[in-house]
Amino acid sequence: MSAASYRRRAAGVVSAVILAVCGPLTVSSSAQTQAQAPTGTAGTPAAAQSKHSVVTWGASADRQSAGPADRSYRLIVRTSVGGTNMRIRLSNAFGDHPVTFANAYAGLRKQGAELVHGSNRKLSFDGAASVTVPAGETVLSDPLPGKLAAQSDLVVSLYVTGAQGPTTGHGMAMQTNYATAGDHAAEEGAANWTDPMGSWYWLDAVDVETSTAVSSVVALGDSITDGWASTTDGNRRWPDYLARRLQAASGSTVKGVANEGISGNKVLADGAGEAALKRLQRDVLSQPGVSTVFLFEGINDIKAHSGVTVEDMIAGYQEIIDRAHTAGKCVVGATVMPFKGWYEYDDASEAVRQGVNDWIRNSGALDAVTDFDKITRSPYDQQRILPFFDGGDHLHPNDKGMQAMADAVDLKALGCRATGGTQAARG
Repeated sequence: MSAASYRRRAAGVVSAVILAVCGPLTVSSSAQTQAQAPTGTAGTPAAAQSKHSVVTWGASADRQSAGPADRSYRLIVRTSVGGTNMRIRLSNAFGDHPVTFANAYAGLRKQGAELVHGSNRKLSFDGAASVTVPAGETVLSDPLPGKLAAQSDLVVSLYVTGAQGPTTGHGMAMQTNYATAGDHAAEEGAANWTDPMGSWYWLDAVDVETSTAVSSVVALGDSITDGWASTTDGNRRWPDYLARRLQAASGSTVKGVANEGISGNKVLADGAGEAALKRLQRDVLSQPGVSTVFLFEGINDIKAHSGVTVEDMIAGYQEIIDRAHTAGKCVVGATVMPFKGWYEYDDASEAVRQGVNDWIRNSGALDAVTDFDKITRSPYDQQRILPFFDGGDHLHPNDKGMQAMADAVDLKALGCRATGGTQAARG
């Protein structure tokens, strides 16, 4: 073989390797259809079968402090369900000025702020390279042709100009993201991304297109769902463990998981984020392809000593259930976990927790129930979290506790129908 022939062959091998690694975000839609599309019944191309958009990642938007007006953000998120034609949702819900996204790219992470070579691709908005989002509004990108695999580290890079006043984002990402001055969104290297940060900004959802038989579950919750006390950069929040279980489950059509937890959030009152009752539409019901709402919230209302009663909590839960049912969603509820040893614990708040849990277990208002209280409590003191699961503050579970919670979820119950009758899913 001549030296020139050898070089051509070697270049072809390298190109094939790059395509295999980067295919989820680099293969054109036409090439993908010709070379990769599976066939359905009687040789019918899968592309001809019915498809819809399904949320593969989400993070609840909240009001954040003012940010620089000329800055790039590299945001790392873990997908749950895989699919094609990925879109991102950018939110200016809590801004009081328009914000311009002058450049937006999506790629796959190699390590840190570095991307897999050749994977970073430019996003568009109604065919335009940039978009200005008015205060209080959100925008979807155009679909990005090609595949995005489940359990991928997707990297969204945004160059933001004209930002004034409060920004919109998610404060506790439990994920290291990156920022830098100026426009570096198109770069795949990490050299200029010198400012690590622990929040997500503006990006609040990612969806993909997949079969209409596939759906997602949205976890509506507080800091326990948000991942407090789990390992940063480890994707060890309980919804992460649940997403991995769903991907491995051959019999489940629920494959996507969106984590809509906010640390400190309450069902009834604003504070750390808008109350669950207020943010239900934006964070949960507006997400595409959602079949199930997983409602696990209430400890912050209960321990706040604000006079909240069992009846108040029931009324809040019932409104969420009713609105979700009206939207055609199944609602799975979880019992409130023990918190004795936390500085706000007292007998009065414990009595409310017990009353709330009795209603969750026995009212029949929910389509299914997962008993997180039973799974995580100590057998020696049932008002305390089991020490093996305790993240250290007697309220938030550690990685082992997060995994035990996810393992307690009956996957079949997530595929329930919105009937209003409780199924046996008590763990």
